[in-house]
Amino acid sequence: MKPMFNPSLMCMDFLDMRNQAEILNTRCDMYHADVMDGHYVKNITLSPDFIRAFHTVAQKPMDCHLMVTDPDLFLEPLAEAGAEYLCVQAETVNRDAFRILNKIEALGCKAGVVLNPATPLEFVRHYLERVDILTIMTVDPGFAGQPFIPEMLEKIREAREFKEKHGCKYLIEVDGSCNERTFKALYDAGAEVFIVGTSGLFSKDSDLKLAWEKMLADFRNATGESV
Repeated sequence: MKPMFNPSLMCMDFLDMRNQAEILNTRCDMYHADVMDGHYVKNITLSPDFIRAFHTVAQKPMDCHLMVTDPDLFLEPLAEAGAEYLCVQAETVNRDAFRILNKIEALGCKAGVVLNPATPLEFVRHYLERVDILTIMTVDPGFAGQPFIPEMLEKIREAREFKEKHGCKYLIEVDGSCNERTFKALYDAGAEVFIVGTSGLFSKDSDLKLAWEKMLADFRNATGESV
């Protein structure tokens, strides 16, 4: 499948987001929104109110990553705000994963599950056939700009093998340090959706159109794939 690129909203210029959205609407495949509660991770970022506002200018699906202690509290507000994908941390739903998946589907959204670096794929094996996106964190969660954890490449390969063996529908998404230094290894391992943030996109150029072209050139040069 064609590689997909998912810019991280928390890395955008908040004072210029409308203009940046107009640029990205014609280029990206979806938008990645990190929702953090300051408890599950030591940071507070985007909220349902932010998602509602950004949704008015976004022309691509909103992919919400719930880095929160109690994701159940956020599902309905985010769905009402315009989220298309609701991606929960596996570590927060182990007790009631199937109930959470049922609720996401009942809200008319697509379901995703996110694995922290130290969480094995086996942890979610029993419901992988239910999810639309499997997000593999290649940095510890909570903050942008962290170093890539190379041990995650094996988990990506394992996710690809499981998907092929069981005919699963999930997209294999990678979150953390997706840039010219990691594109080839991630792509070769089986990554299909690349969340691009500060290092992969927004630091490339002050002109976001040029930054996007530079990001694509980095990907082409690293992987040999035409994008």
